[in-house]
This record gives sequence, C-alpha cells and structure tokens, in this order.
Amino acid sequence: MSRGASKGQGGADVRDRILATASDLFYRHGIRAVGVDLVVEKAGVAKTSLYRHFGTKDDLVVAFLERMDEEFWKTWDKVTQEHPDDARAELNAQLDWIGERAGEPHYRGCPQLNIAAEYPELDHPARKFAKEHKRELRRRLKVIAQRLNCAAPDELAGQLAVLINGAFVSTPMYEPGEATTLLRRAADALVDVSAGARKSG
Repeated sequence: MSRGASKGQGGADVRDRILATASDLFYRHGIRAVGVDLVVEKAGVAKTSLYRHFGTKDDLVVAFLERMDEEFWKTWDKVTQEHPDDARAELNAQLDWIGERAGEPHYRGCPQLNIAAEYPELDHPARKFAKEHKRELRRRLKVIAQRLNCAAPDELAGQLAVLINGAFVSTPMYEPGEATTLLRRAADALVDVSAGARKSG
C-alpha cells in the first residue's frame, strides 16, 4: 500500500470514529446537550481533526442523520426485496421490525423526530434533512398502498405514516412485546377500511 493510501485510510478511520462517537452521544443525550468538546474527548481525537472532517457542528449533525437514514432504509429495502409480490406481507413485515425497534426498553425515539423537536428553525439543515426523511417514508408507504389497490393511496400512506411516527414516540407506554401487535392491528384496520371504500366506490 502506498504512503498516500495509508494516510487516506487513516483519515477515513478518524472520520468514522468521530461520527460513530457523535452518533452515539447525539442519540443518547440529544443534540443540544452534546458539544464538540465532549465528542472529541470520547473519540480520542484533536478538535482540529473534527473540524477537518466536519466543518461545523451542524455538518456533524447532518452526517449523523445521514448515517441513521442509511441504516433505516437499508433495513426497509431488505424487507421490500423479501416480499416482491405481496404488498400486505411487506407492510406487515415492515411494521414488525419497526414495532420491535420502538418497543425496546431503551429506545430513545426516531432520530429525525428528535431533531425536529430540538431544532424549531424550519431552515436549519438538520431539520430539512429530517423532513425529507419523513417525506420519503410517506412516499414508500404510498407505493405499498398503491400495490394494495386501496381507494386513496396517498391518504392511506399519510395515515400509516402518522401511525408509525406515533409508534416511535410511544415507547414508555408499551407493555413488553406489545408495540408490534398494536401497530399491526391498527394498520390492518386502516387498510381494510381503505380497501372497503374502493370496493363500494
């Protein structure tokens, strides 16, 4: 390996360590409560290294959201690929892993929703990123709704998005193992009503 390649790899390792550390701190404690000094201390790097890879704290926050976004859609896409010919089975499977995640005792909520709560400024880059994530969720749910031949796919997608986002913020109320069942039954009711409306229309 060339000396330049080694240096580049080392830079990538430092960036990954900073981002992994920041992501853990941001998720557990909130964005506002975590300063760059704490991130560099826990990551074991110089502050200059953080600013070399992330120009500002806001850039680091957006990188954190991008990381969470990538992980979320990676799981979603895997489930989609497992049910290419059965939209109802896909919806149920998506709700299964979402419910399992939301029902974990130490779950701290959806990162995008947490960000929206911490940053009221509509033009903040983190808030904008969170908004796009939620729009993408609704778009993907609409694709499922269309495959289900429901009466109003966009409306059903909106209802399912509200249901899922509600599940993300309701961890304290769940009994053990209850989140997935509540999600599935509520979604079934919404889908059945929408399907019935199409038949009667």
